[in-house]
Amino acid sequence: MPRRVSPAARAFRSTRPKPVVAAMASLLVVLGSTIGVMIWNGEMASPTAASGIAVLPFESLSSDKENAFFADGVYDGVSTKLAKVANLKVISHNSVAKYRGARNTQEIGRALNIAYVLEGSVRREAGRIHLNAQLIDTRTDAHVWAQEYDRDLNDVFTLQSEIAQKVADHLGAEVSSVAKAAIAEPPTTDLVAYDQYLRGKDLVNGISWSTRAKEDLFQAVQLLDQAIARDPLFFDAYCELAGAHDRIYFLGFDHTDARLKLSETAIQSIRRLRPESGETHLALAQHSYWAYSDYDRAREELAAARRTLPNESRIPLMAGYIDRRQGRWQKSIEEMNRALELDPRNFSILQQISTNYEALRRYKEMGATLDNALAIAPKDIPSLVRRASVDLQSRADPKPLHATIETILAQDPSTAPVLVDQWLRLALRERDPAATERALAAMPSGGGGCYDENVPFPDGWCRGLAARFRGDEPAARAAFTSARKELEQTVRSQPNYAAALCALGVIDAALGNKEDAVREGERAVELMPVSKSAVEGSMLIQYLAVIYAWVGDKDRAIERVAQAANLPGGILSYGHLRLDPLWDPLRGDPRFEPIVASLAPK
Repeated sequence: MPRRVSPAARAFRSTRPKPVVAAMASLLVVLGSTIGVMIWNGEMASPTAASGIAVLPFESLSSDKENAFFADGVYDGVSTKLAKVANLKVISHNSVAKYRGARNTQEIGRALNIAYVLEGSVRREAGRIHLNAQLIDTRTDAHVWAQEYDRDLNDVFTLQSEIAQKVADHLGAEVSSVAKAAIAEPPTTDLVAYDQYLRGKDLVNGISWSTRAKEDLFQAVQLLDQAIARDPLFFDAYCELAGAHDRIYFLGFDHTDARLKLSETAIQSIRRLRPESGETHLALAQHSYWAYSDYDRAREELAAARRTLPNESRIPLMAGYIDRRQGRWQKSIEEMNRALELDPRNFSILQQISTNYEALRRYKEMGATLDNALAIAPKDIPSLVRRASVDLQSRADPKPLHATIETILAQDPSTAPVLVDQWLRLALRERDPAATERALAAMPSGGGGCYDENVPFPDGWCRGLAARFRGDEPAARAAFTSARKELEQTVRSQPNYAAALCALGVIDAALGNKEDAVREGERAVELMPVSKSAVEGSMLIQYLAVIYAWVGDKDRAIERVAQAANLPGGILSYGHLRLDPLWDPLRGDPRFEPIVASLAPK
């Protein structure tokens, strides 16, 4: 059974928290992740906390939802501008979202390891904006500065700049001329375009570990296109738009040259508007990574971005993604911990770190990291399910995962689409036809539901597997044939799309098209070797082993399984080999069982 993972896990393992859709979403790495966790928990105070500040979400003084979103936009602008100051540690907005409406600033200071918070309230009415802002010392709960504003609504961007500069001045932060210019510059002069941009940005940020990544990304593109149509000079909107197109391409939702051209067009506008800005270099780094897998170029752009974006957690996070792709697993963890220092309450980063431990088969650390994530978001279903999967992967024990899924479904049946990936995989591994059908019925429509990381299996692949394992061969062949037609079109238009070729090869093996299956699987591994991507390369080797097993070539299947067992980065675990029906053709082979045993817990 393919390891169907939520789309953003695919994006960020390869590619974040959204308050609108779900509650998804400091660690220093000087002495390793253990001390990092202690710092995050506030157990070790840092003398550098005096330079740290968190801008809390501004309170909306109106019950109107639109006004609440506007208040978030004002807060986001102030936080973004403050983050331009090089010698001021500004906590990312993802980490402060949970403190909306919080009053215990001393507790916030300890949790985030910072000395100051900026809080405020916003009311918009009759073309005016009324704003109250106050800077508080978290160590003493004393008010360092406070100010009330009553301005014309069109002055909102000037007001954001003014507040950011006042806060920097009161904290004694040295603001360079470049940072001053960046703080003073308004993002746009069009409030409607700004609203569309904020909504699009919110959707893009929310795709991490989300089951609605495809829908959200396409909706984000619509909103950002509208913002740019209103203001063709809206630089920030172009940055978000390029990132949305890149991820749509990378995740396989639209892996076409036409999508790449849309991204390139946005990138050209970014370069034209601000050729040397840190945001431009960050956008180019992301573009190089997601669109072209050009990791060396991405590193160069990240190095340039660091110089002017000192508080941007996406820079070390992206560096961690690159290290992961290049097989530098421990370095990847260290970079992600640096991102967590800037964004200490962002559980999405913790999930990414747990993914690294999973790839390294370091299940104890994977579990501990997910425990930290659940301390932030205790009801997050994907994290609960992944935490329960640790025993299955490490010890081939499905009971904790089974109990967790059943408990979640009993409490709220509507959550089924969120956990259908693990549910379906578990049902097949437990050889439970009834549970398999229940899980299939919960699979979201619209495609992408059966993806395994970035391998674009059509939904028909999962339905075919379920039919075959319950003994309904006509239904299995019909589902596999439908899936094959869908993939054949993709491969015909993109013959070098390794992940799609791999999926086509697996389905051809299931259909008995032996020569085609082997040719497609071997070509996929040639196009994306481990040396090019430690994540996809390992995954494709594992699926090539499946192809060989299903076409009856046990010798080459065993050879590839043995290779994959010695590689991090893929889906191969003790529980996977012990329980997954994909490996049934190899069971009982005296060469296969020692490989399985080699992955057993020591």
